[in-house]
Amino acid sequence: MDPGKGKVETVKCTRFAWGSKKLLSTGSFNFAEPIGIKSHSMLDIVIEARNAAISETMKVKRILPFRLRRMVGPFIFMDHAGPITDVPSRPSLLDVLPHPHIGLSTVSYLFGGRVTHRDSLGVEQIIRPGEVNWMTAGRGIAHSERFEDPTALAGGELEMIQTWVALPEKDEEAAPSFNNYTPDMLPIFTDKDVWMRLIAGNAYGLNNDVKTNSPLCYLHVVLKQGAKFGLPKEHSERGFYIVKGIVEVSGIEYHAGQMLVFSKGADPVILAKENSVLMLLGGEPLGERFIWWNFVSSRRERIDQAKEDWKQGRIILPPTDNKEFIPLPDDKSRPAGSPPKPEPLS
Repeated sequence: MDPGKGKVETVKCTRFAWGSKKLLSTGSFNFAEPIGIKSHSMLDIVIEARNAAISETMKVKRILPFRLRRMVGPFIFMDHAGPITDVPSRPSLLDVLPHPHIGLSTVSYLFGGRVTHRDSLGVEQIIRPGEVNWMTAGRGIAHSERFEDPTALAGGELEMIQTWVALPEKDEEAAPSFNNYTPDMLPIFTDKDVWMRLIAGNAYGLNNDVKTNSPLCYLHVVLKQGAKFGLPKEHSERGFYIVKGIVEVSGIEYHAGQMLVFSKGADPVILAKENSVLMLLGGEPLGERFIWWNFVSSRRERIDQAKEDWKQGRIILPPTDNKEFIPLPDDKSRPAGSPPKPEPLS
């Protein structure tokens, strides 16, 4: 995905705190009884997803970065694609051609459909619902995403969330890597009217084996109507994106397509007004980051180097998908205060 075209942006983050939950003796969580609930949510910001285009026909909802909120913990980018209901006569029009990244990890998570990933390391991986593709770009990688299975596009089933996780400075120039994690590696936890999968990191005292470079949490949460849910306390920044449904916080309703980011000390009760799906994320802030097109770095000059590396072919294409690629965008400034303009899917 491309958070901006032709402009290096400085991104900063502020600090937040988490609520806490009871751990029952059975090993489940009592989400309906958060500890230390305050009378207000201390909501920092509500972000409305913006419409964006990431390929010739693929439309997405863009959540991060936002002009007034660039990051939540290390999460610096978030897109929601689908569900795709209008499939073109040539599904290849949805494809995202090979494109480069530096200084981040891309995280792909599907609710439905299939996507084929190919990258510079020679990896070719079909990602299916409930799995996680975690690709760490480090000093540089290129990859493509192809929608090659027509049956996976039938009936509006293709739907996914993609995020970027910025890397700590010590890991920005690490060797690129790729891992696919299957659903059996991402344990599911349930309580009354609450279902959740821990995608990565740690939350509510839980963890899994997904390799991350900094403290974070990332969860897929499903709430039945009437369910009450609270936020974990392990990290200093957190928020959630509403994929489907309506939730209430401190007497105010929020709907699908909105992200809620909470302030330090907030410990809200989240009430599902109808069956709802959330993507909950957060972690520890990493400090200032520059972002341009598909490149993220703590150093502005590193962005310039990445531009030249892509133009000169020093970031190699996927060996099994090297016949075409996305060229470097024109380096033209946008009007001050304009939202990031998207290009390729991460």
